[in-house]
Amino acid sequence: MQVDRVLSGDCIERLNGLPPESIDLVFADPPYNLQLQNELKRPDDSKVDAVDDDWDQFSSFAAYDEFTRAWLAGCRRAMKPNATLWVIGSYHNIFRVGTVLQDLGFWILNDVVWRKSNPMPNFRGRRFTNAHETLIWAAREQSSRYTFNYEALKAGNEDVQMRSDWTIPLCTGEERLKDGSGRKLHPTQKPEALLARAILSSSRPGDVVLDPFFGTGTTGAAARRLGRHYIGIERDPTYAARAQARCQSVEPLPSPSIAPFVTAREAPRVPFNALLERGLMKAGAKLTDAKGRVKALVRADGTIAFKNGKDENVGSIHKIGAIAQGLDACNGWTYWHFEDKSGRQPIDSLRALIRTEMATV
Repeated sequence: MQVDRVLSGDCIERLNGLPPESIDLVFADPPYNLQLQNELKRPDDSKVDAVDDDWDQFSSFAAYDEFTRAWLAGCRRAMKPNATLWVIGSYHNIFRVGTVLQDLGFWILNDVVWRKSNPMPNFRGRRFTNAHETLIWAAREQSSRYTFNYEALKAGNEDVQMRSDWTIPLCTGEERLKDGSGRKLHPTQKPEALLARAILSSSRPGDVVLDPFFGTGTTGAAARRLGRHYIGIERDPTYAARAQARCQSVEPLPSPSIAPFVTAREAPRVPFNALLERGLMKAGAKLTDAKGRVKALVRADGTIAFKNGKDENVGSIHKIGAIAQGLDACNGWTYWHFEDKSGRQPIDSLRALIRTEMATV
């Protein structure tokens, strides 16, 4: 399957032409069916550049529901069994989309509130300012073993669980694409920060991200920057051309900066004797605790020796670390330290070097 491209034409026809079970993640920003009856104007009588394009017009709720069912079914067919889907909408459509999702067998994982820090005011003054949109995150089915980069999100959020309310400003300034006259190219261009968070949370480098309503290509730009592949579907030729040019101009981030976050449990096992085999540690070297008070000798077979009074204990870094402290168990990688030019540091820093090499092979 060819990736990193924009497919022109009707989204439902194009979705049904994709290979089945070929997509890792879907991000969809479908028409909202805003049902605007009249022009929207500011208090000074100037016209608001609202969404009044033909693609957002549907004859009835039933027609909108039929359209929603068709494109969601097309996405589900193209998704891998463990893939997930994001769909964003406003109060005009998101509840209808959620119903169809469940009717088709999707399993809703979260609803996320995108709180806009700079929302457009309610010019008529007859409702609350609509300061948020809702994203639904759903697995293809209840049994899907989906990707969720929980540890990475938590670490990037100062070791606090990432919440389901995201405060991100609207797309403005240089990020906003303009037409030849300096006006907004697309009325609902989403900020790349929003797409980046969704992509980082639920995909891995190399995954294929599909956007059936590609617009100005924000999904593709974010995916490419983060080392993912993209497939966009867009029926408007002007949007499609600008989106493809935008995506291709994005320089992917260096591989080390987007490598998957690996927890200690998921990291590849590295035995202590691998340090000796790689020349990072030598037989006869001295290990100490963090304060340099407890000392042990590195042996050629990858064990260490520790004298406790007259008794000499020989064993693994974990066993001997526990004996030295009078405990039942010990993580020898963090307990034992070695000295080099930069000072005393845990032997775990040497294990990290080996794991880095393993990740790049």
